[in-house]
Amino acid sequence: MANWITSGRCLLLLVVVLLIYFGSPAMQLFNALLVVVMISLDGLDGYIARKRGEESVFGATFDIAADRMVENVLWVVLAHVGLIPVWVPLLFIARGELVDAIRSHGAAQGTAAFDMLRSPLAKVIVGGRFMRAFYAVVKATTFTWVIFWSGVASLSSPFWAEWSSLIDMISQTLIVTSAALCILRGAPVVIEFVAARNEHNEGQEGSREAGAV
Repeated sequence: MANWITSGRCLLLLVVVLLIYFGSPAMQLFNALLVVVMISLDGLDGYIARKRGEESVFGATFDIAADRMVENVLWVVLAHVGLIPVWVPLLFIARGELVDAIRSHGAAQGTAAFDMLRSPLAKVIVGGRFMRAFYAVVKATTFTWVIFWSGVASLSSPFWAEWSSLIDMISQTLIVTSAALCILRGAPVVIEFVAARNEHNEGQEGSREAGAV
């Protein structure tokens, strides 16, 4: 069931993207609501998996892949239509590729993504429910805000002329906050992976030295 919900998020993403490109300004207001629903389903699939005892390495990996696809596609599309700066999708894609490569290494050994974290702080920042929910809310708010006001800008020129500066300032704040959280939640994964590899290499060197003695 959880995996079906995750698949539904991917289909809903296609609808959102089509509306961004081909929907009328009025449809962008509805499209903003669809974004909220799509990202909210991320929490639902995880809840269903835990409730039904369907948690698995595949499910966790599929969920993360869907998360990455949703956010990367939306960042790229919004940059392509000129609603956000291009550095934003570049940052999210680069961070995602790096973290996912590390998680793939763990998945190959049968370790779920969040089980790779060792320190309590890393578990809170990356795997904690509050941080995951907060990050999702910030991204959802950013996507919704940008898409919603893109429709209003065309529907009400006088209103937009009066309030565009404030709206743009809030947009930039949301975008920068999303980017900062992206880096904050990715850094512990990289740091712990490097530390684990160094410990492993030091252990091998110590074993070789002991064997030589």
